[in-house]
Amino acid sequence: MPGALKGIAALVVLAIAFLVAAIVGGGGGGSEEDEAAPGAAAPVPGTQTTTAPAGETASELGYPAFATSNTTRVGGGDAASNAAGVALAVYPSTEPRLRPAAVVLADEDDWAGAIAASVLMAEPVGAPLLFSGEDGLPEPSAEALDALDPQGSGDTGGSRAFAVGGVDAGDVENVRRIGAAGPAGAAAAIARLRERLAGRAPAHIVVVPFQDPAFAMPAAAWAARSGDPILFAGRDSLPKPTARALRRNSDVPVFVLGPSSTISSEVVREIAETNERVRRVSGEDPVSSAIALARYDGGGFGWNVNDPGHGFVVARSDSPPDAAAAAPLSASGTWGALLLTDSADTLPGALRGYLLDVKPGYTTDPTRAFYNHVWVIGDQEAIDVNQQAEIDELAELAKIGDAP
Repeated sequence: MPGALKGIAALVVLAIAFLVAAIVGGGGGGSEEDEAAPGAAAPVPGTQTTTAPAGETASELGYPAFATSNTTRVGGGDAASNAAGVALAVYPSTEPRLRPAAVVLADEDDWAGAIAASVLMAEPVGAPLLFSGEDGLPEPSAEALDALDPQGSGDTGGSRAFAVGGVDAGDVENVRRIGAAGPAGAAAAIARLRERLAGRAPAHIVVVPFQDPAFAMPAAAWAARSGDPILFAGRDSLPKPTARALRRNSDVPVFVLGPSSTISSEVVREIAETNERVRRVSGEDPVSSAIALARYDGGGFGWNVNDPGHGFVVARSDSPPDAAAAAPLSASGTWGALLLTDSADTLPGALRGYLLDVKPGYTTDPTRAFYNHVWVIGDQEAIDVNQQAEIDELAELAKIGDAP
């Protein structure tokens, strides 16, 4: 086991440090204005806890700030810490078979490149993301990278890391560099790389706005889950790298995330000139747009989460790097859709309504029921404990009616 595992407890201030040993690592139609409805999955083994202890003991154990009966927090103070915590939750790395073959390294300031690279978490690559920079790896990333110790495989083309742009890769050998010629160019290059590694064309393509990052965030979770690549468009323009990528896959259905205020109808019509099967999935704001994708079911595209028994991930809408950091949680464990909150202390009404729609229940035997589990991303300044407690209550299994 790499020596850096001794420092994992320092990562993300983490309750993950005491949870990770128990968590099972993952290997990991409508019209243009379609809006999607509710859903849930079996709880992550080892992450559901009993009622949180009270008082000083609760604080020492990290309850309820890090874990409640139905939620688990990855509580880093920045995206680098959150990414490190997520990577180690999905890949505990206590032995070689629990390590990823490769990792993705991206710049925290390049949210678009990080979100586009989320597709490399999908099978068969399974590469979680860590944040780096041109001047070196942040300490949480360096310690996580040492623990994950990627060795490459046939599925990664022998690469141990995929670096977006000129970020530092530390001492990792066999690093594949992905040029970052702007959001559109980097995303198109990542899409080509994913297609070569997977050995097949994508089932769908996701187009998101690069001028409105909150509307692009939910695509990271879906790309990690599905392997559908992410491309970028402007409000009123289709970048040349995106247009070329769409022409190269002219028979692949395209889904545009975000309302016409983020990607105009003119841009959608331009896409349709090459790809006739183009649809829009959106809500009026980032919170409702994320819910729309969680509800959506269109020919294999979309989470179709409209009933209890699923996992979810909740992050702040003003922190786009956290979408990429959390993406591995959507490709392992409870395979949760990414949902967004726009406040530290108040659960948005649309999100509350959605979680209530998919709230699990039972009539006679709770052990045979479906369960919801929610990962909360960020520290209490991002999403405070009161909001987490409300999410926990909405995810709690409830008795329905009287037993016969």
